[in-house]
Formats: sequence, C-alpha cells, structure tokens
Amino acid sequence: MTEITTLRIAIGDYPHTLPLKRGDIISPTLKLDFVDVKPMHTAFKPMVREHAYDASEMALVTYLQAKEHNKGLTLLPAAMLARFQHGTVLHNVERGRLSPADLAGKRIGVRSYSQTTAGWVRGIIENDYGVDLSGVQWVTFEDGHVAEAKDPQGVIRADKGSDITQMLLAGDLDAAIYGAAMPDDPRLQSVIVNPDAEAKLWYAKHRLVPVNHMVVVTDELAKSKPAAVAELYRLLEAGRKAAGAPSDGIDTVPFGKEANRPCLELLISYAVQQGLIARLNVDELW
Repeated sequence: MTEITTLRIAIGDYPHTLPLKRGDIISPTLKLDFVDVKPMHTAFKPMVREHAYDASEMALVTYLQAKEHNKGLTLLPAAMLARFQHGTVLHNVERGRLSPADLAGKRIGVRSYSQTTAGWVRGIIENDYGVDLSGVQWVTFEDGHVAEAKDPQGVIRADKGSDITQMLLAGDLDAAIYGAAMPDDPRLQSVIVNPDAEAKLWYAKHRLVPVNHMVVVTDELAKSKPAAVAELYRLLEAGRKAAGAPSDGIDTVPFGKEANRPCLELLISYAVQQGLIARLNVDELW
C-alpha cells in the first residue's frame, strides 16, 4: 500500500486554493488537513513561534525576519496573495490633503512595523516618490510575529485599546497604512492620488505585483519528508493552473523560484533599508 502523509496546513481561501480545499485536486500520497484561520495573519505568529502547522501561508516580511533569526522555516515559491499597494496609505481629507511628499516627519499608524504591506508602502514612497521617511514617527498597535526582531528607533506603541482608524479621524495620526481590511469612510482617502493609475505606472517600471504572502513549511518537514513537500508544491501549482490565467495578463500568483526572484529581491532591499533585517540573499530563502 502507498504510504499517505497528512499535513496540517493553514492557507487562505483564494481561487487557486479552493480547488484543493474542495477536494477537486487530490494526491495519492498526501492528505491536506486544512486549518481554518481568519483573519489569515493570525496564523503567522503561532507558525513562527510554535510551528503550529506543518505548512502555512506567511507574510513575506515575517518570513524574512524568521529566516534571519533561524526560526526553522523554509519558503516554497508559491505565492498566495499579491496586490498593488498604492491605495493602502490613507489620510483624513477633512484635516487637509496630504501628498506622499507631505509624509516626511509625520506621525503614521500601522498595525505592526513589520507588516508586509507597510514594508511595500514605505519602499514605494521612499524609492519611487523620493520621500525621506527617516523622521517619521511610526505608531504601532501590536507586536511583530518574530519575537527576536526588534523595531528600529522612531517606532512607538499606541496606548492599549487604541483604534487606528479613530486615531486617524481624530488627528492623532496624520496617515495610516492598512492591509486587506480597508475602512469604509469617505473622509479617509489615499495619500497617493489616483492609486490605480499610479500602480499601473509602477508595474510598467518594475514588471511585478507586490507579493504579500507565500507558503512556508517547517525545516523538520523539509528534512524528514522532502517528497511530501514536493507533492505539496505540486498540488498548490495544480490549484493555480485550475484557477486559470489572469484575464489582464498580470500575474498575481507567481509560482517558481525565478518567477518570484524579482519581487523577493526588491522586498529584501526595502527590508534592509527600513531596518527590518540586516541582510539576506534570495537563494538563502528556499
């Protein structure tokens, strides 16, 4: 009889993962025990700190920090979530309009300094808009996922119980970076005017979509059952193929080491620039 390996896995609901979750795509040697975690980012801390799953979706900055601090995780070149980030930094227009250039020296809120969306946004504002963010006071609301990774100077914690949106509306923050959960308030608008158009220009320059989440496995699994890890990647790739190609030709779920290399190289450069990591090379991640 063929030995079947069962993997405990936490990944989100996406067009390319639902075929696996529904059982449309199966394996003769691998069974996936899906753990439902919502919101998805709450799976990252237990994966880093406790290896709560055999495999998990993970934010890329969290993974970079986990790799630098030897947390026993290995990256698979399988993107789960990517999006253009230009519209995620908001300000209250009733208190006056801000442009990216106006963010220098301001007080900006973010869930965690190491939030991957924030890493992308800071990198875009600093490198594509030429804004010096060294004097910004970053106001955070929770710890990062990697306990050993300390925030740089200029990062403070909001009072316990504070709400980022209420602080932004009240003027206690000049701007705030959000992630998937964007507030629905007409007073809160993008600091980057016409973010969709700006994102298209950014894509024309960089030829990539910022990837937020990929998949990791524990080093223990990678060493003890490499065939199971290879089969997991095959299943994930089959799910991607089942979801079909994007209608606009812009790949938001790149698979493969070379397809993901430009994105990872750019994010690593941003992470070093922002004091999130000291150094890493893409080829160390796999």
